[in-house]
Amino acid sequence: MPATATPTVLTARALLLDMDGTLVNSDAVVERIWRHWAERHGLDGDEVMKVVHGRQGHASMAVLLPGRSVEQNLADNARMLAEETADTDGVVEIPGARAFLAALAGLPHALVTSADVALSTARMNAAGLPLPAVRVTAESVGASKPDPEGFLKGAAELGVDPADCVVFEDSGAGIAAGRAAGMTVVGVGPRAVLHDPDVAVRDLTQVRVEAGADGVVRLHIG
Repeated sequence: MPATATPTVLTARALLLDMDGTLVNSDAVVERIWRHWAERHGLDGDEVMKVVHGRQGHASMAVLLPGRSVEQNLADNARMLAEETADTDGVVEIPGARAFLAALAGLPHALVTSADVALSTARMNAAGLPLPAVRVTAESVGASKPDPEGFLKGAAELGVDPADCVVFEDSGAGIAAGRAAGMTVVGVGPRAVLHDPDVAVRDLTQVRVEAGADGVVRLHIG
């Protein structure tokens, strides 16, 4: 199915939701923190921003500074996470996110994010959004997106076959991870369109959730 905002109905038994760029607009913080990091390391900020969305910080660093040790990247990442967690200025919900999550109450869904517990909690709280009961965070996985591990873990925790899951993502790394997990991917926002999700929406106001008596969730897109 080509990426489209044309009215479409998708069916699923569980939804797996990225956070940054999908439920929460944290671009202002991400830009501040990562452009400062790029300046410290003599890298072009625009090129850095093309890499960092969707990945864990240390995985982005491994791409951007391939000569550095894993230990250096992990230590740098820990400092970056602390900075990001303390800075919630400008963090807001993606339009429609609050209503979308409210519609999912009681339905199988999970947050699958490259943020850790502290950062995901801080950003969801700053945006005024409830945290899903099932959460797969950076601490839960051994490999960052675009590896599918996080989405596969989310499906397993919900007891749903990966093929019956729909992923909501905004980044190239996240869309690749959802696709590698064998799931249908809904791309959210302008970044997503560049990476050929199965369906694309401007924001979550274009998604309506319908719970079926048969346990199937119907997503009305467009």
